[in-house]
Amino acid sequence: MNKFEKNFPSGSWCVEESVGYLLARARTKLAKAVDVDLAQHDITHAQGSMLLMLNSGNYSTAAELSRELYIDSASITRMVDRLEKRGLIQRMPRGDDRRVINLRLTEEGVELADKLPDLYVGVLNENFAEFSGEEVNTLRSLLRKLLYGAASEVVSKEVKDRSK
Repeated sequence: MNKFEKNFPSGSWCVEESVGYLLARARTKLAKAVDVDLAQHDITHAQGSMLLMLNSGNYSTAAELSRELYIDSASITRMVDRLEKRGLIQRMPRGDDRRVINLRLTEEGVELADKLPDLYVGVLNENFAEFSGEEVNTLRSLLRKLLYGAASEVVSKEVKDRSK
């Protein structure tokens, strides 16, 4: 038996009970719920994510957003075009390398991005109403472990430090 068969034995796979399927369905459920609430602002979940990431100051180019959100570059370009047309973001050539275009929120974009965390928190509170605080923290810890492995504690600390 190899190390991968420990948690997922061969021959026992069922799509509806697959961890990947359940994670994807959970993500889709949350994204749809956010889309419903974002409709009042005439943006989608993906566009809202872009605004939040730009507002965080940790991302500044379409390529960075594409990598982080796992969205192909053509889709990112279309979303940037739409958000620019709406007056929520601006394309700014980078001074030291004109081939690189930075994205910057406009004043209106910052105003909207500042409203989004409360909207997202409302969706999360509604969807996790049956979870205890301990269960949410356990889920968060397990997801970090899945994403970052042994480095999950370091990543958790970095994220907490950034949010101060």
